[in-house]
Amino acid sequence: MLENLFKLKDRQTDVRTEVIAGLTTFLTAAYIVFVNPNILSNTGMDKGALITVTCIVAGLSSILMGLWANAPIMMAPGMGLNAFFAFTLVLGQGVAWQEALGVVFVSGVIFLILTFLGIREKIVKAIPPSLRIATSVGIGLFIAFIGMQGLGLIVRNDAVLVGLGTMNKTVLLGLLGLLLIVILEIRKVKGSILIGILVTTLLGMIFKLSPFPAGVVSMPPSIAPIAFKLDIMGALKVSLWANIFSFMFVDLFDSLGTLLAVCREADLEKDGDIKDLPKMLSADAVATVFGSLLGTSTTTSYIESASGVAEGGRTGMTAVTTGVLFLLAAFFTPVIGAVQSYATAPALIIVGIFMMRGIGQINFYDFEEGVPAFLTLILMPLTYSIAQGLVFGFISYALIKVFVGKIRDLDPILMIVAALCLVSLLI
Repeated sequence: MLENLFKLKDRQTDVRTEVIAGLTTFLTAAYIVFVNPNILSNTGMDKGALITVTCIVAGLSSILMGLWANAPIMMAPGMGLNAFFAFTLVLGQGVAWQEALGVVFVSGVIFLILTFLGIREKIVKAIPPSLRIATSVGIGLFIAFIGMQGLGLIVRNDAVLVGLGTMNKTVLLGLLGLLLIVILEIRKVKGSILIGILVTTLLGMIFKLSPFPAGVVSMPPSIAPIAFKLDIMGALKVSLWANIFSFMFVDLFDSLGTLLAVCREADLEKDGDIKDLPKMLSADAVATVFGSLLGTSTTTSYIESASGVAEGGRTGMTAVTTGVLFLLAAFFTPVIGAVQSYATAPALIIVGIFMMRGIGQINFYDFEEGVPAFLTLILMPLTYSIAQGLVFGFISYALIKVFVGKIRDLDPILMIVAALCLVSLLI
């Protein structure tokens, strides 16, 4: 049954590998169960309800991706998008959180329409190979940077923006976990990332750097305070149209960048085409609409999926495993909370290393290809945004082709996207 559903043999994987990959993805991204409610609760939304909704949305949307698109990609409320929802739209502009949920709903519906019309797929196909590779490499740098921050190896420095953190016990333990994963990878041990996370977590508890779980099981809070409380009519006000566009724009390029990068690492890209891409895009759009109904900000594909792919995940069984674990997480939050950032950070750094492997395929001697690729990959970590890296990549690629007299080489779709990117950047 599982073979027929997920085509395990066709993708040269097995049930054990997929389950381990799903568990690894879950542990790497489980922080969203706590971070998303912490951010959105600033708007006045009920925090307990947000915890439950986050688990439900991440769980069901990941299962949808796995069953519908057979892709090893998890989904959950997007980081950055939730901050925009809380701090810019609600707290910054004074929009009620019910209306803000309406904005997310409308942007999701428009996204769904664009997906059914095939416009999102055409955008993906219009992206040149050099920018696709740069996207994967840039996200690798971005996710490694996030890991180093989570570990405390890289910290804020007011003089030069970032600097080296203090070599305290948690940083050293995280680096030990990183070394363990590297050694296990060199020795070709299956489940190396998962082993590294679990061993680091256990050592942290033994050396009293983090507490043992206070409990195991707890009943999830009710979702009633926020579920189906969105104000769709209020969101259609002219004053909120720009916000609808902003949510659409950021989610479009965040999700496209993630799908391109993860599918490339999972060997799902053949001759420039990604198998079942329309289904992946549809699942992404449906998840956003569903999430807004239950009471959370835009749901999107997660780059942490790459940690599961690095463990061998190649099919939707990885995403389904992750989704089931998110649903169970609503009942086991004390245990999940025991896995600290210093334990998951090494996994993100390793994934970043994996995703750097394609950089040799970019011809940096050819500035027509090399400059846009460089801007794409370097600006993702430096701007802390996948979308902004793609924006500068598209704009620079189009402008260079125009000014060197090769406008005929440009795909019309790419020209339109570059123009929209320029408008968005200027606004």
